[in-house]
Amino acid sequence: MRYLDTIKTPEDLRKLPLDKLPQLCDELRQFIIEQTAKHPGHLGSSLGVVELTVALHYVFNTPDDRLVWDVGHQAYAHKILTGRKDEFATNRCYGGISGFPRREESEYDAFGTGHSSTSISAVLGMAMAAKMEGNDKRNHIAVIGDGAIGGGMAFEAMNQASYRDVNMLLILNDNKISIDQSTGAMSKYLLSITTSPAYNRFKNRMWNLFTFKTNKSNKITNFFSKLGNGMKGYLLGGSNLFQGLGYRYFGPADGHDVISLVKTLRGLKKLPGLKLFHVLTVKGKGLEMAEQHQTAYHAPGKFNPDTGQIIQPDTEGMPPKYQDVFGHTILEIAREDEKVVGITPAMATGCSLTIMDEVFPERVFDVGIAEQHAVTFAAGLAAEGYIPFCNIYSSFLQRGYDQVIHDVALQKLPVIFCIDRAGLVGEDGATHQGAYDLAFLRAVPNLIIASPLNEHELRNMMMTAYHNAQQGGLPFVVRYPRGRGVLVDWRNEPQDLPIGKGRVLREGERVLVLSLGPLGNNVAKALDSLQAENIRPGHVDVRFLKPLDEELLRSLAAQYPVWLTVEDGTEKGGLFSAVAEFLEDNGLQNQLHHIAIPDRFIAQGDIPNIYREVGFDVESVMGKIRGIYD
Repeated sequence: MRYLDTIKTPEDLRKLPLDKLPQLCDELRQFIIEQTAKHPGHLGSSLGVVELTVALHYVFNTPDDRLVWDVGHQAYAHKILTGRKDEFATNRCYGGISGFPRREESEYDAFGTGHSSTSISAVLGMAMAAKMEGNDKRNHIAVIGDGAIGGGMAFEAMNQASYRDVNMLLILNDNKISIDQSTGAMSKYLLSITTSPAYNRFKNRMWNLFTFKTNKSNKITNFFSKLGNGMKGYLLGGSNLFQGLGYRYFGPADGHDVISLVKTLRGLKKLPGLKLFHVLTVKGKGLEMAEQHQTAYHAPGKFNPDTGQIIQPDTEGMPPKYQDVFGHTILEIAREDEKVVGITPAMATGCSLTIMDEVFPERVFDVGIAEQHAVTFAAGLAAEGYIPFCNIYSSFLQRGYDQVIHDVALQKLPVIFCIDRAGLVGEDGATHQGAYDLAFLRAVPNLIIASPLNEHELRNMMMTAYHNAQQGGLPFVVRYPRGRGVLVDWRNEPQDLPIGKGRVLREGERVLVLSLGPLGNNVAKALDSLQAENIRPGHVDVRFLKPLDEELLRSLAAQYPVWLTVEDGTEKGGLFSAVAEFLEDNGLQNQLHHIAIPDRFIAQGDIPNIYREVGFDVESVMGKIRGIYD
């Protein structure tokens, strides 16, 4: 019997002899490989923290000790060891367990995570709560990656924590990569620590010897701790950043030596106050292909568990991904204008800005996991006459909302926001569904908001946004979904669109369907099928949520007494709300129905199942229209 099969909770794990942990790690890593080969998920990051996960649950008394995983897509081993091994095959599946930690799912998930750089703030809040309750024995641990620790929120939390006497341990999981290679000064700083021969010799000889092996008084331990911190700064050619922020810094340590990790964590557990343990790991550890191609194996889809070879789906004759249409289109525009630049917060591969980067690397900026900075950085470029295409996933743009308002819209700076992963994204679940951008952006003055029906329209809107920026126009939002489009022959000659103007796609009778974005294609299919039932609604591609084409809507109000809005955003605040406001403002009595994301969080699952759940699939659209006619 495998050791892994005997573990239902971390209490079972703690019964194992220390020398059996390496074998358990091998079993756990193989289990993750086998499962994710069949049921795709975030592979590389989870393989990289197997030993760290085992060591943390072995040493700390979870769930009473609070353990928070930043971002959370590396928490697969954590889920398996905390009672979810038997249902792990449902990971990221419709009706299954989430691919990220969720408080509702397990008491071991101390805090729900899915976005970056939140763990330190959450753990600090928990540590302060324990202190105010007089609980000085509980441990509070945040595991944060080298990419995530560069996010502004992480620094804000570290700054506050340095002024609080709390028992808190930060585990810095340093693997030199988030999805793409880590960028910026923090990455270089961590590299200088990990590659300093003098410091590493000192660390091996002094830090291990005195910090954890001494049984002397705390005064002696503190003396050598201070001596060590001083020597660290000297050997690294300056002050230690984390030490300067008030943390006792330990490391770097081998993140794949589980026995050494356990011994070190036991020592750290005894030390009060703020501690930072710098652990070096390899993303994709244990699967050679994943180690060699870390970006591709972040979330590789299905693969051969024996060889690691990714099983490529047959895409012959299929339409392109929207992100690739964006990538090729921005390159075309950039070839014509040297003022065009591309910006992404750590998602260059995910948004296909890599296509432009291969040709114009000096005009593409990966700012790291820092959406707030990305938006204001784009605003600064626009203020100096450049034309920035700022590409941010819908759910991540939520983190830059103040900057959209204060730094872009208020100043009327012509930043072009290309919002990828708008609408429902599927398996990543509630933390990543792009449900809210239409609603939260529509409330902001001075924004143009558009969503394309297909790839041709995406290219048209990008060209329209570019020429609008050239002329000093308002900030422009183009939002499009994850996945493939609908046109195999997608490379049209981009044309300027009249801003704020929709178009009639189909004439009809009685009912008018107003769609925004790619869901209009499902509407078109539904209307084609309903022709046989003598149901013939009209169909308008709204194109622009803001400004809304009020002239067109007024002209159609008398012809169609019943209206149905269709959008891939939340029902509160988007197209449905905009049309309702229009009818009210104009004193029109048209009956109004809607299809939109309901007012609740949508869990993980494949797109067909989620679409059926919320009513976006063709059959559901047909049923909605039939009900209106009845």
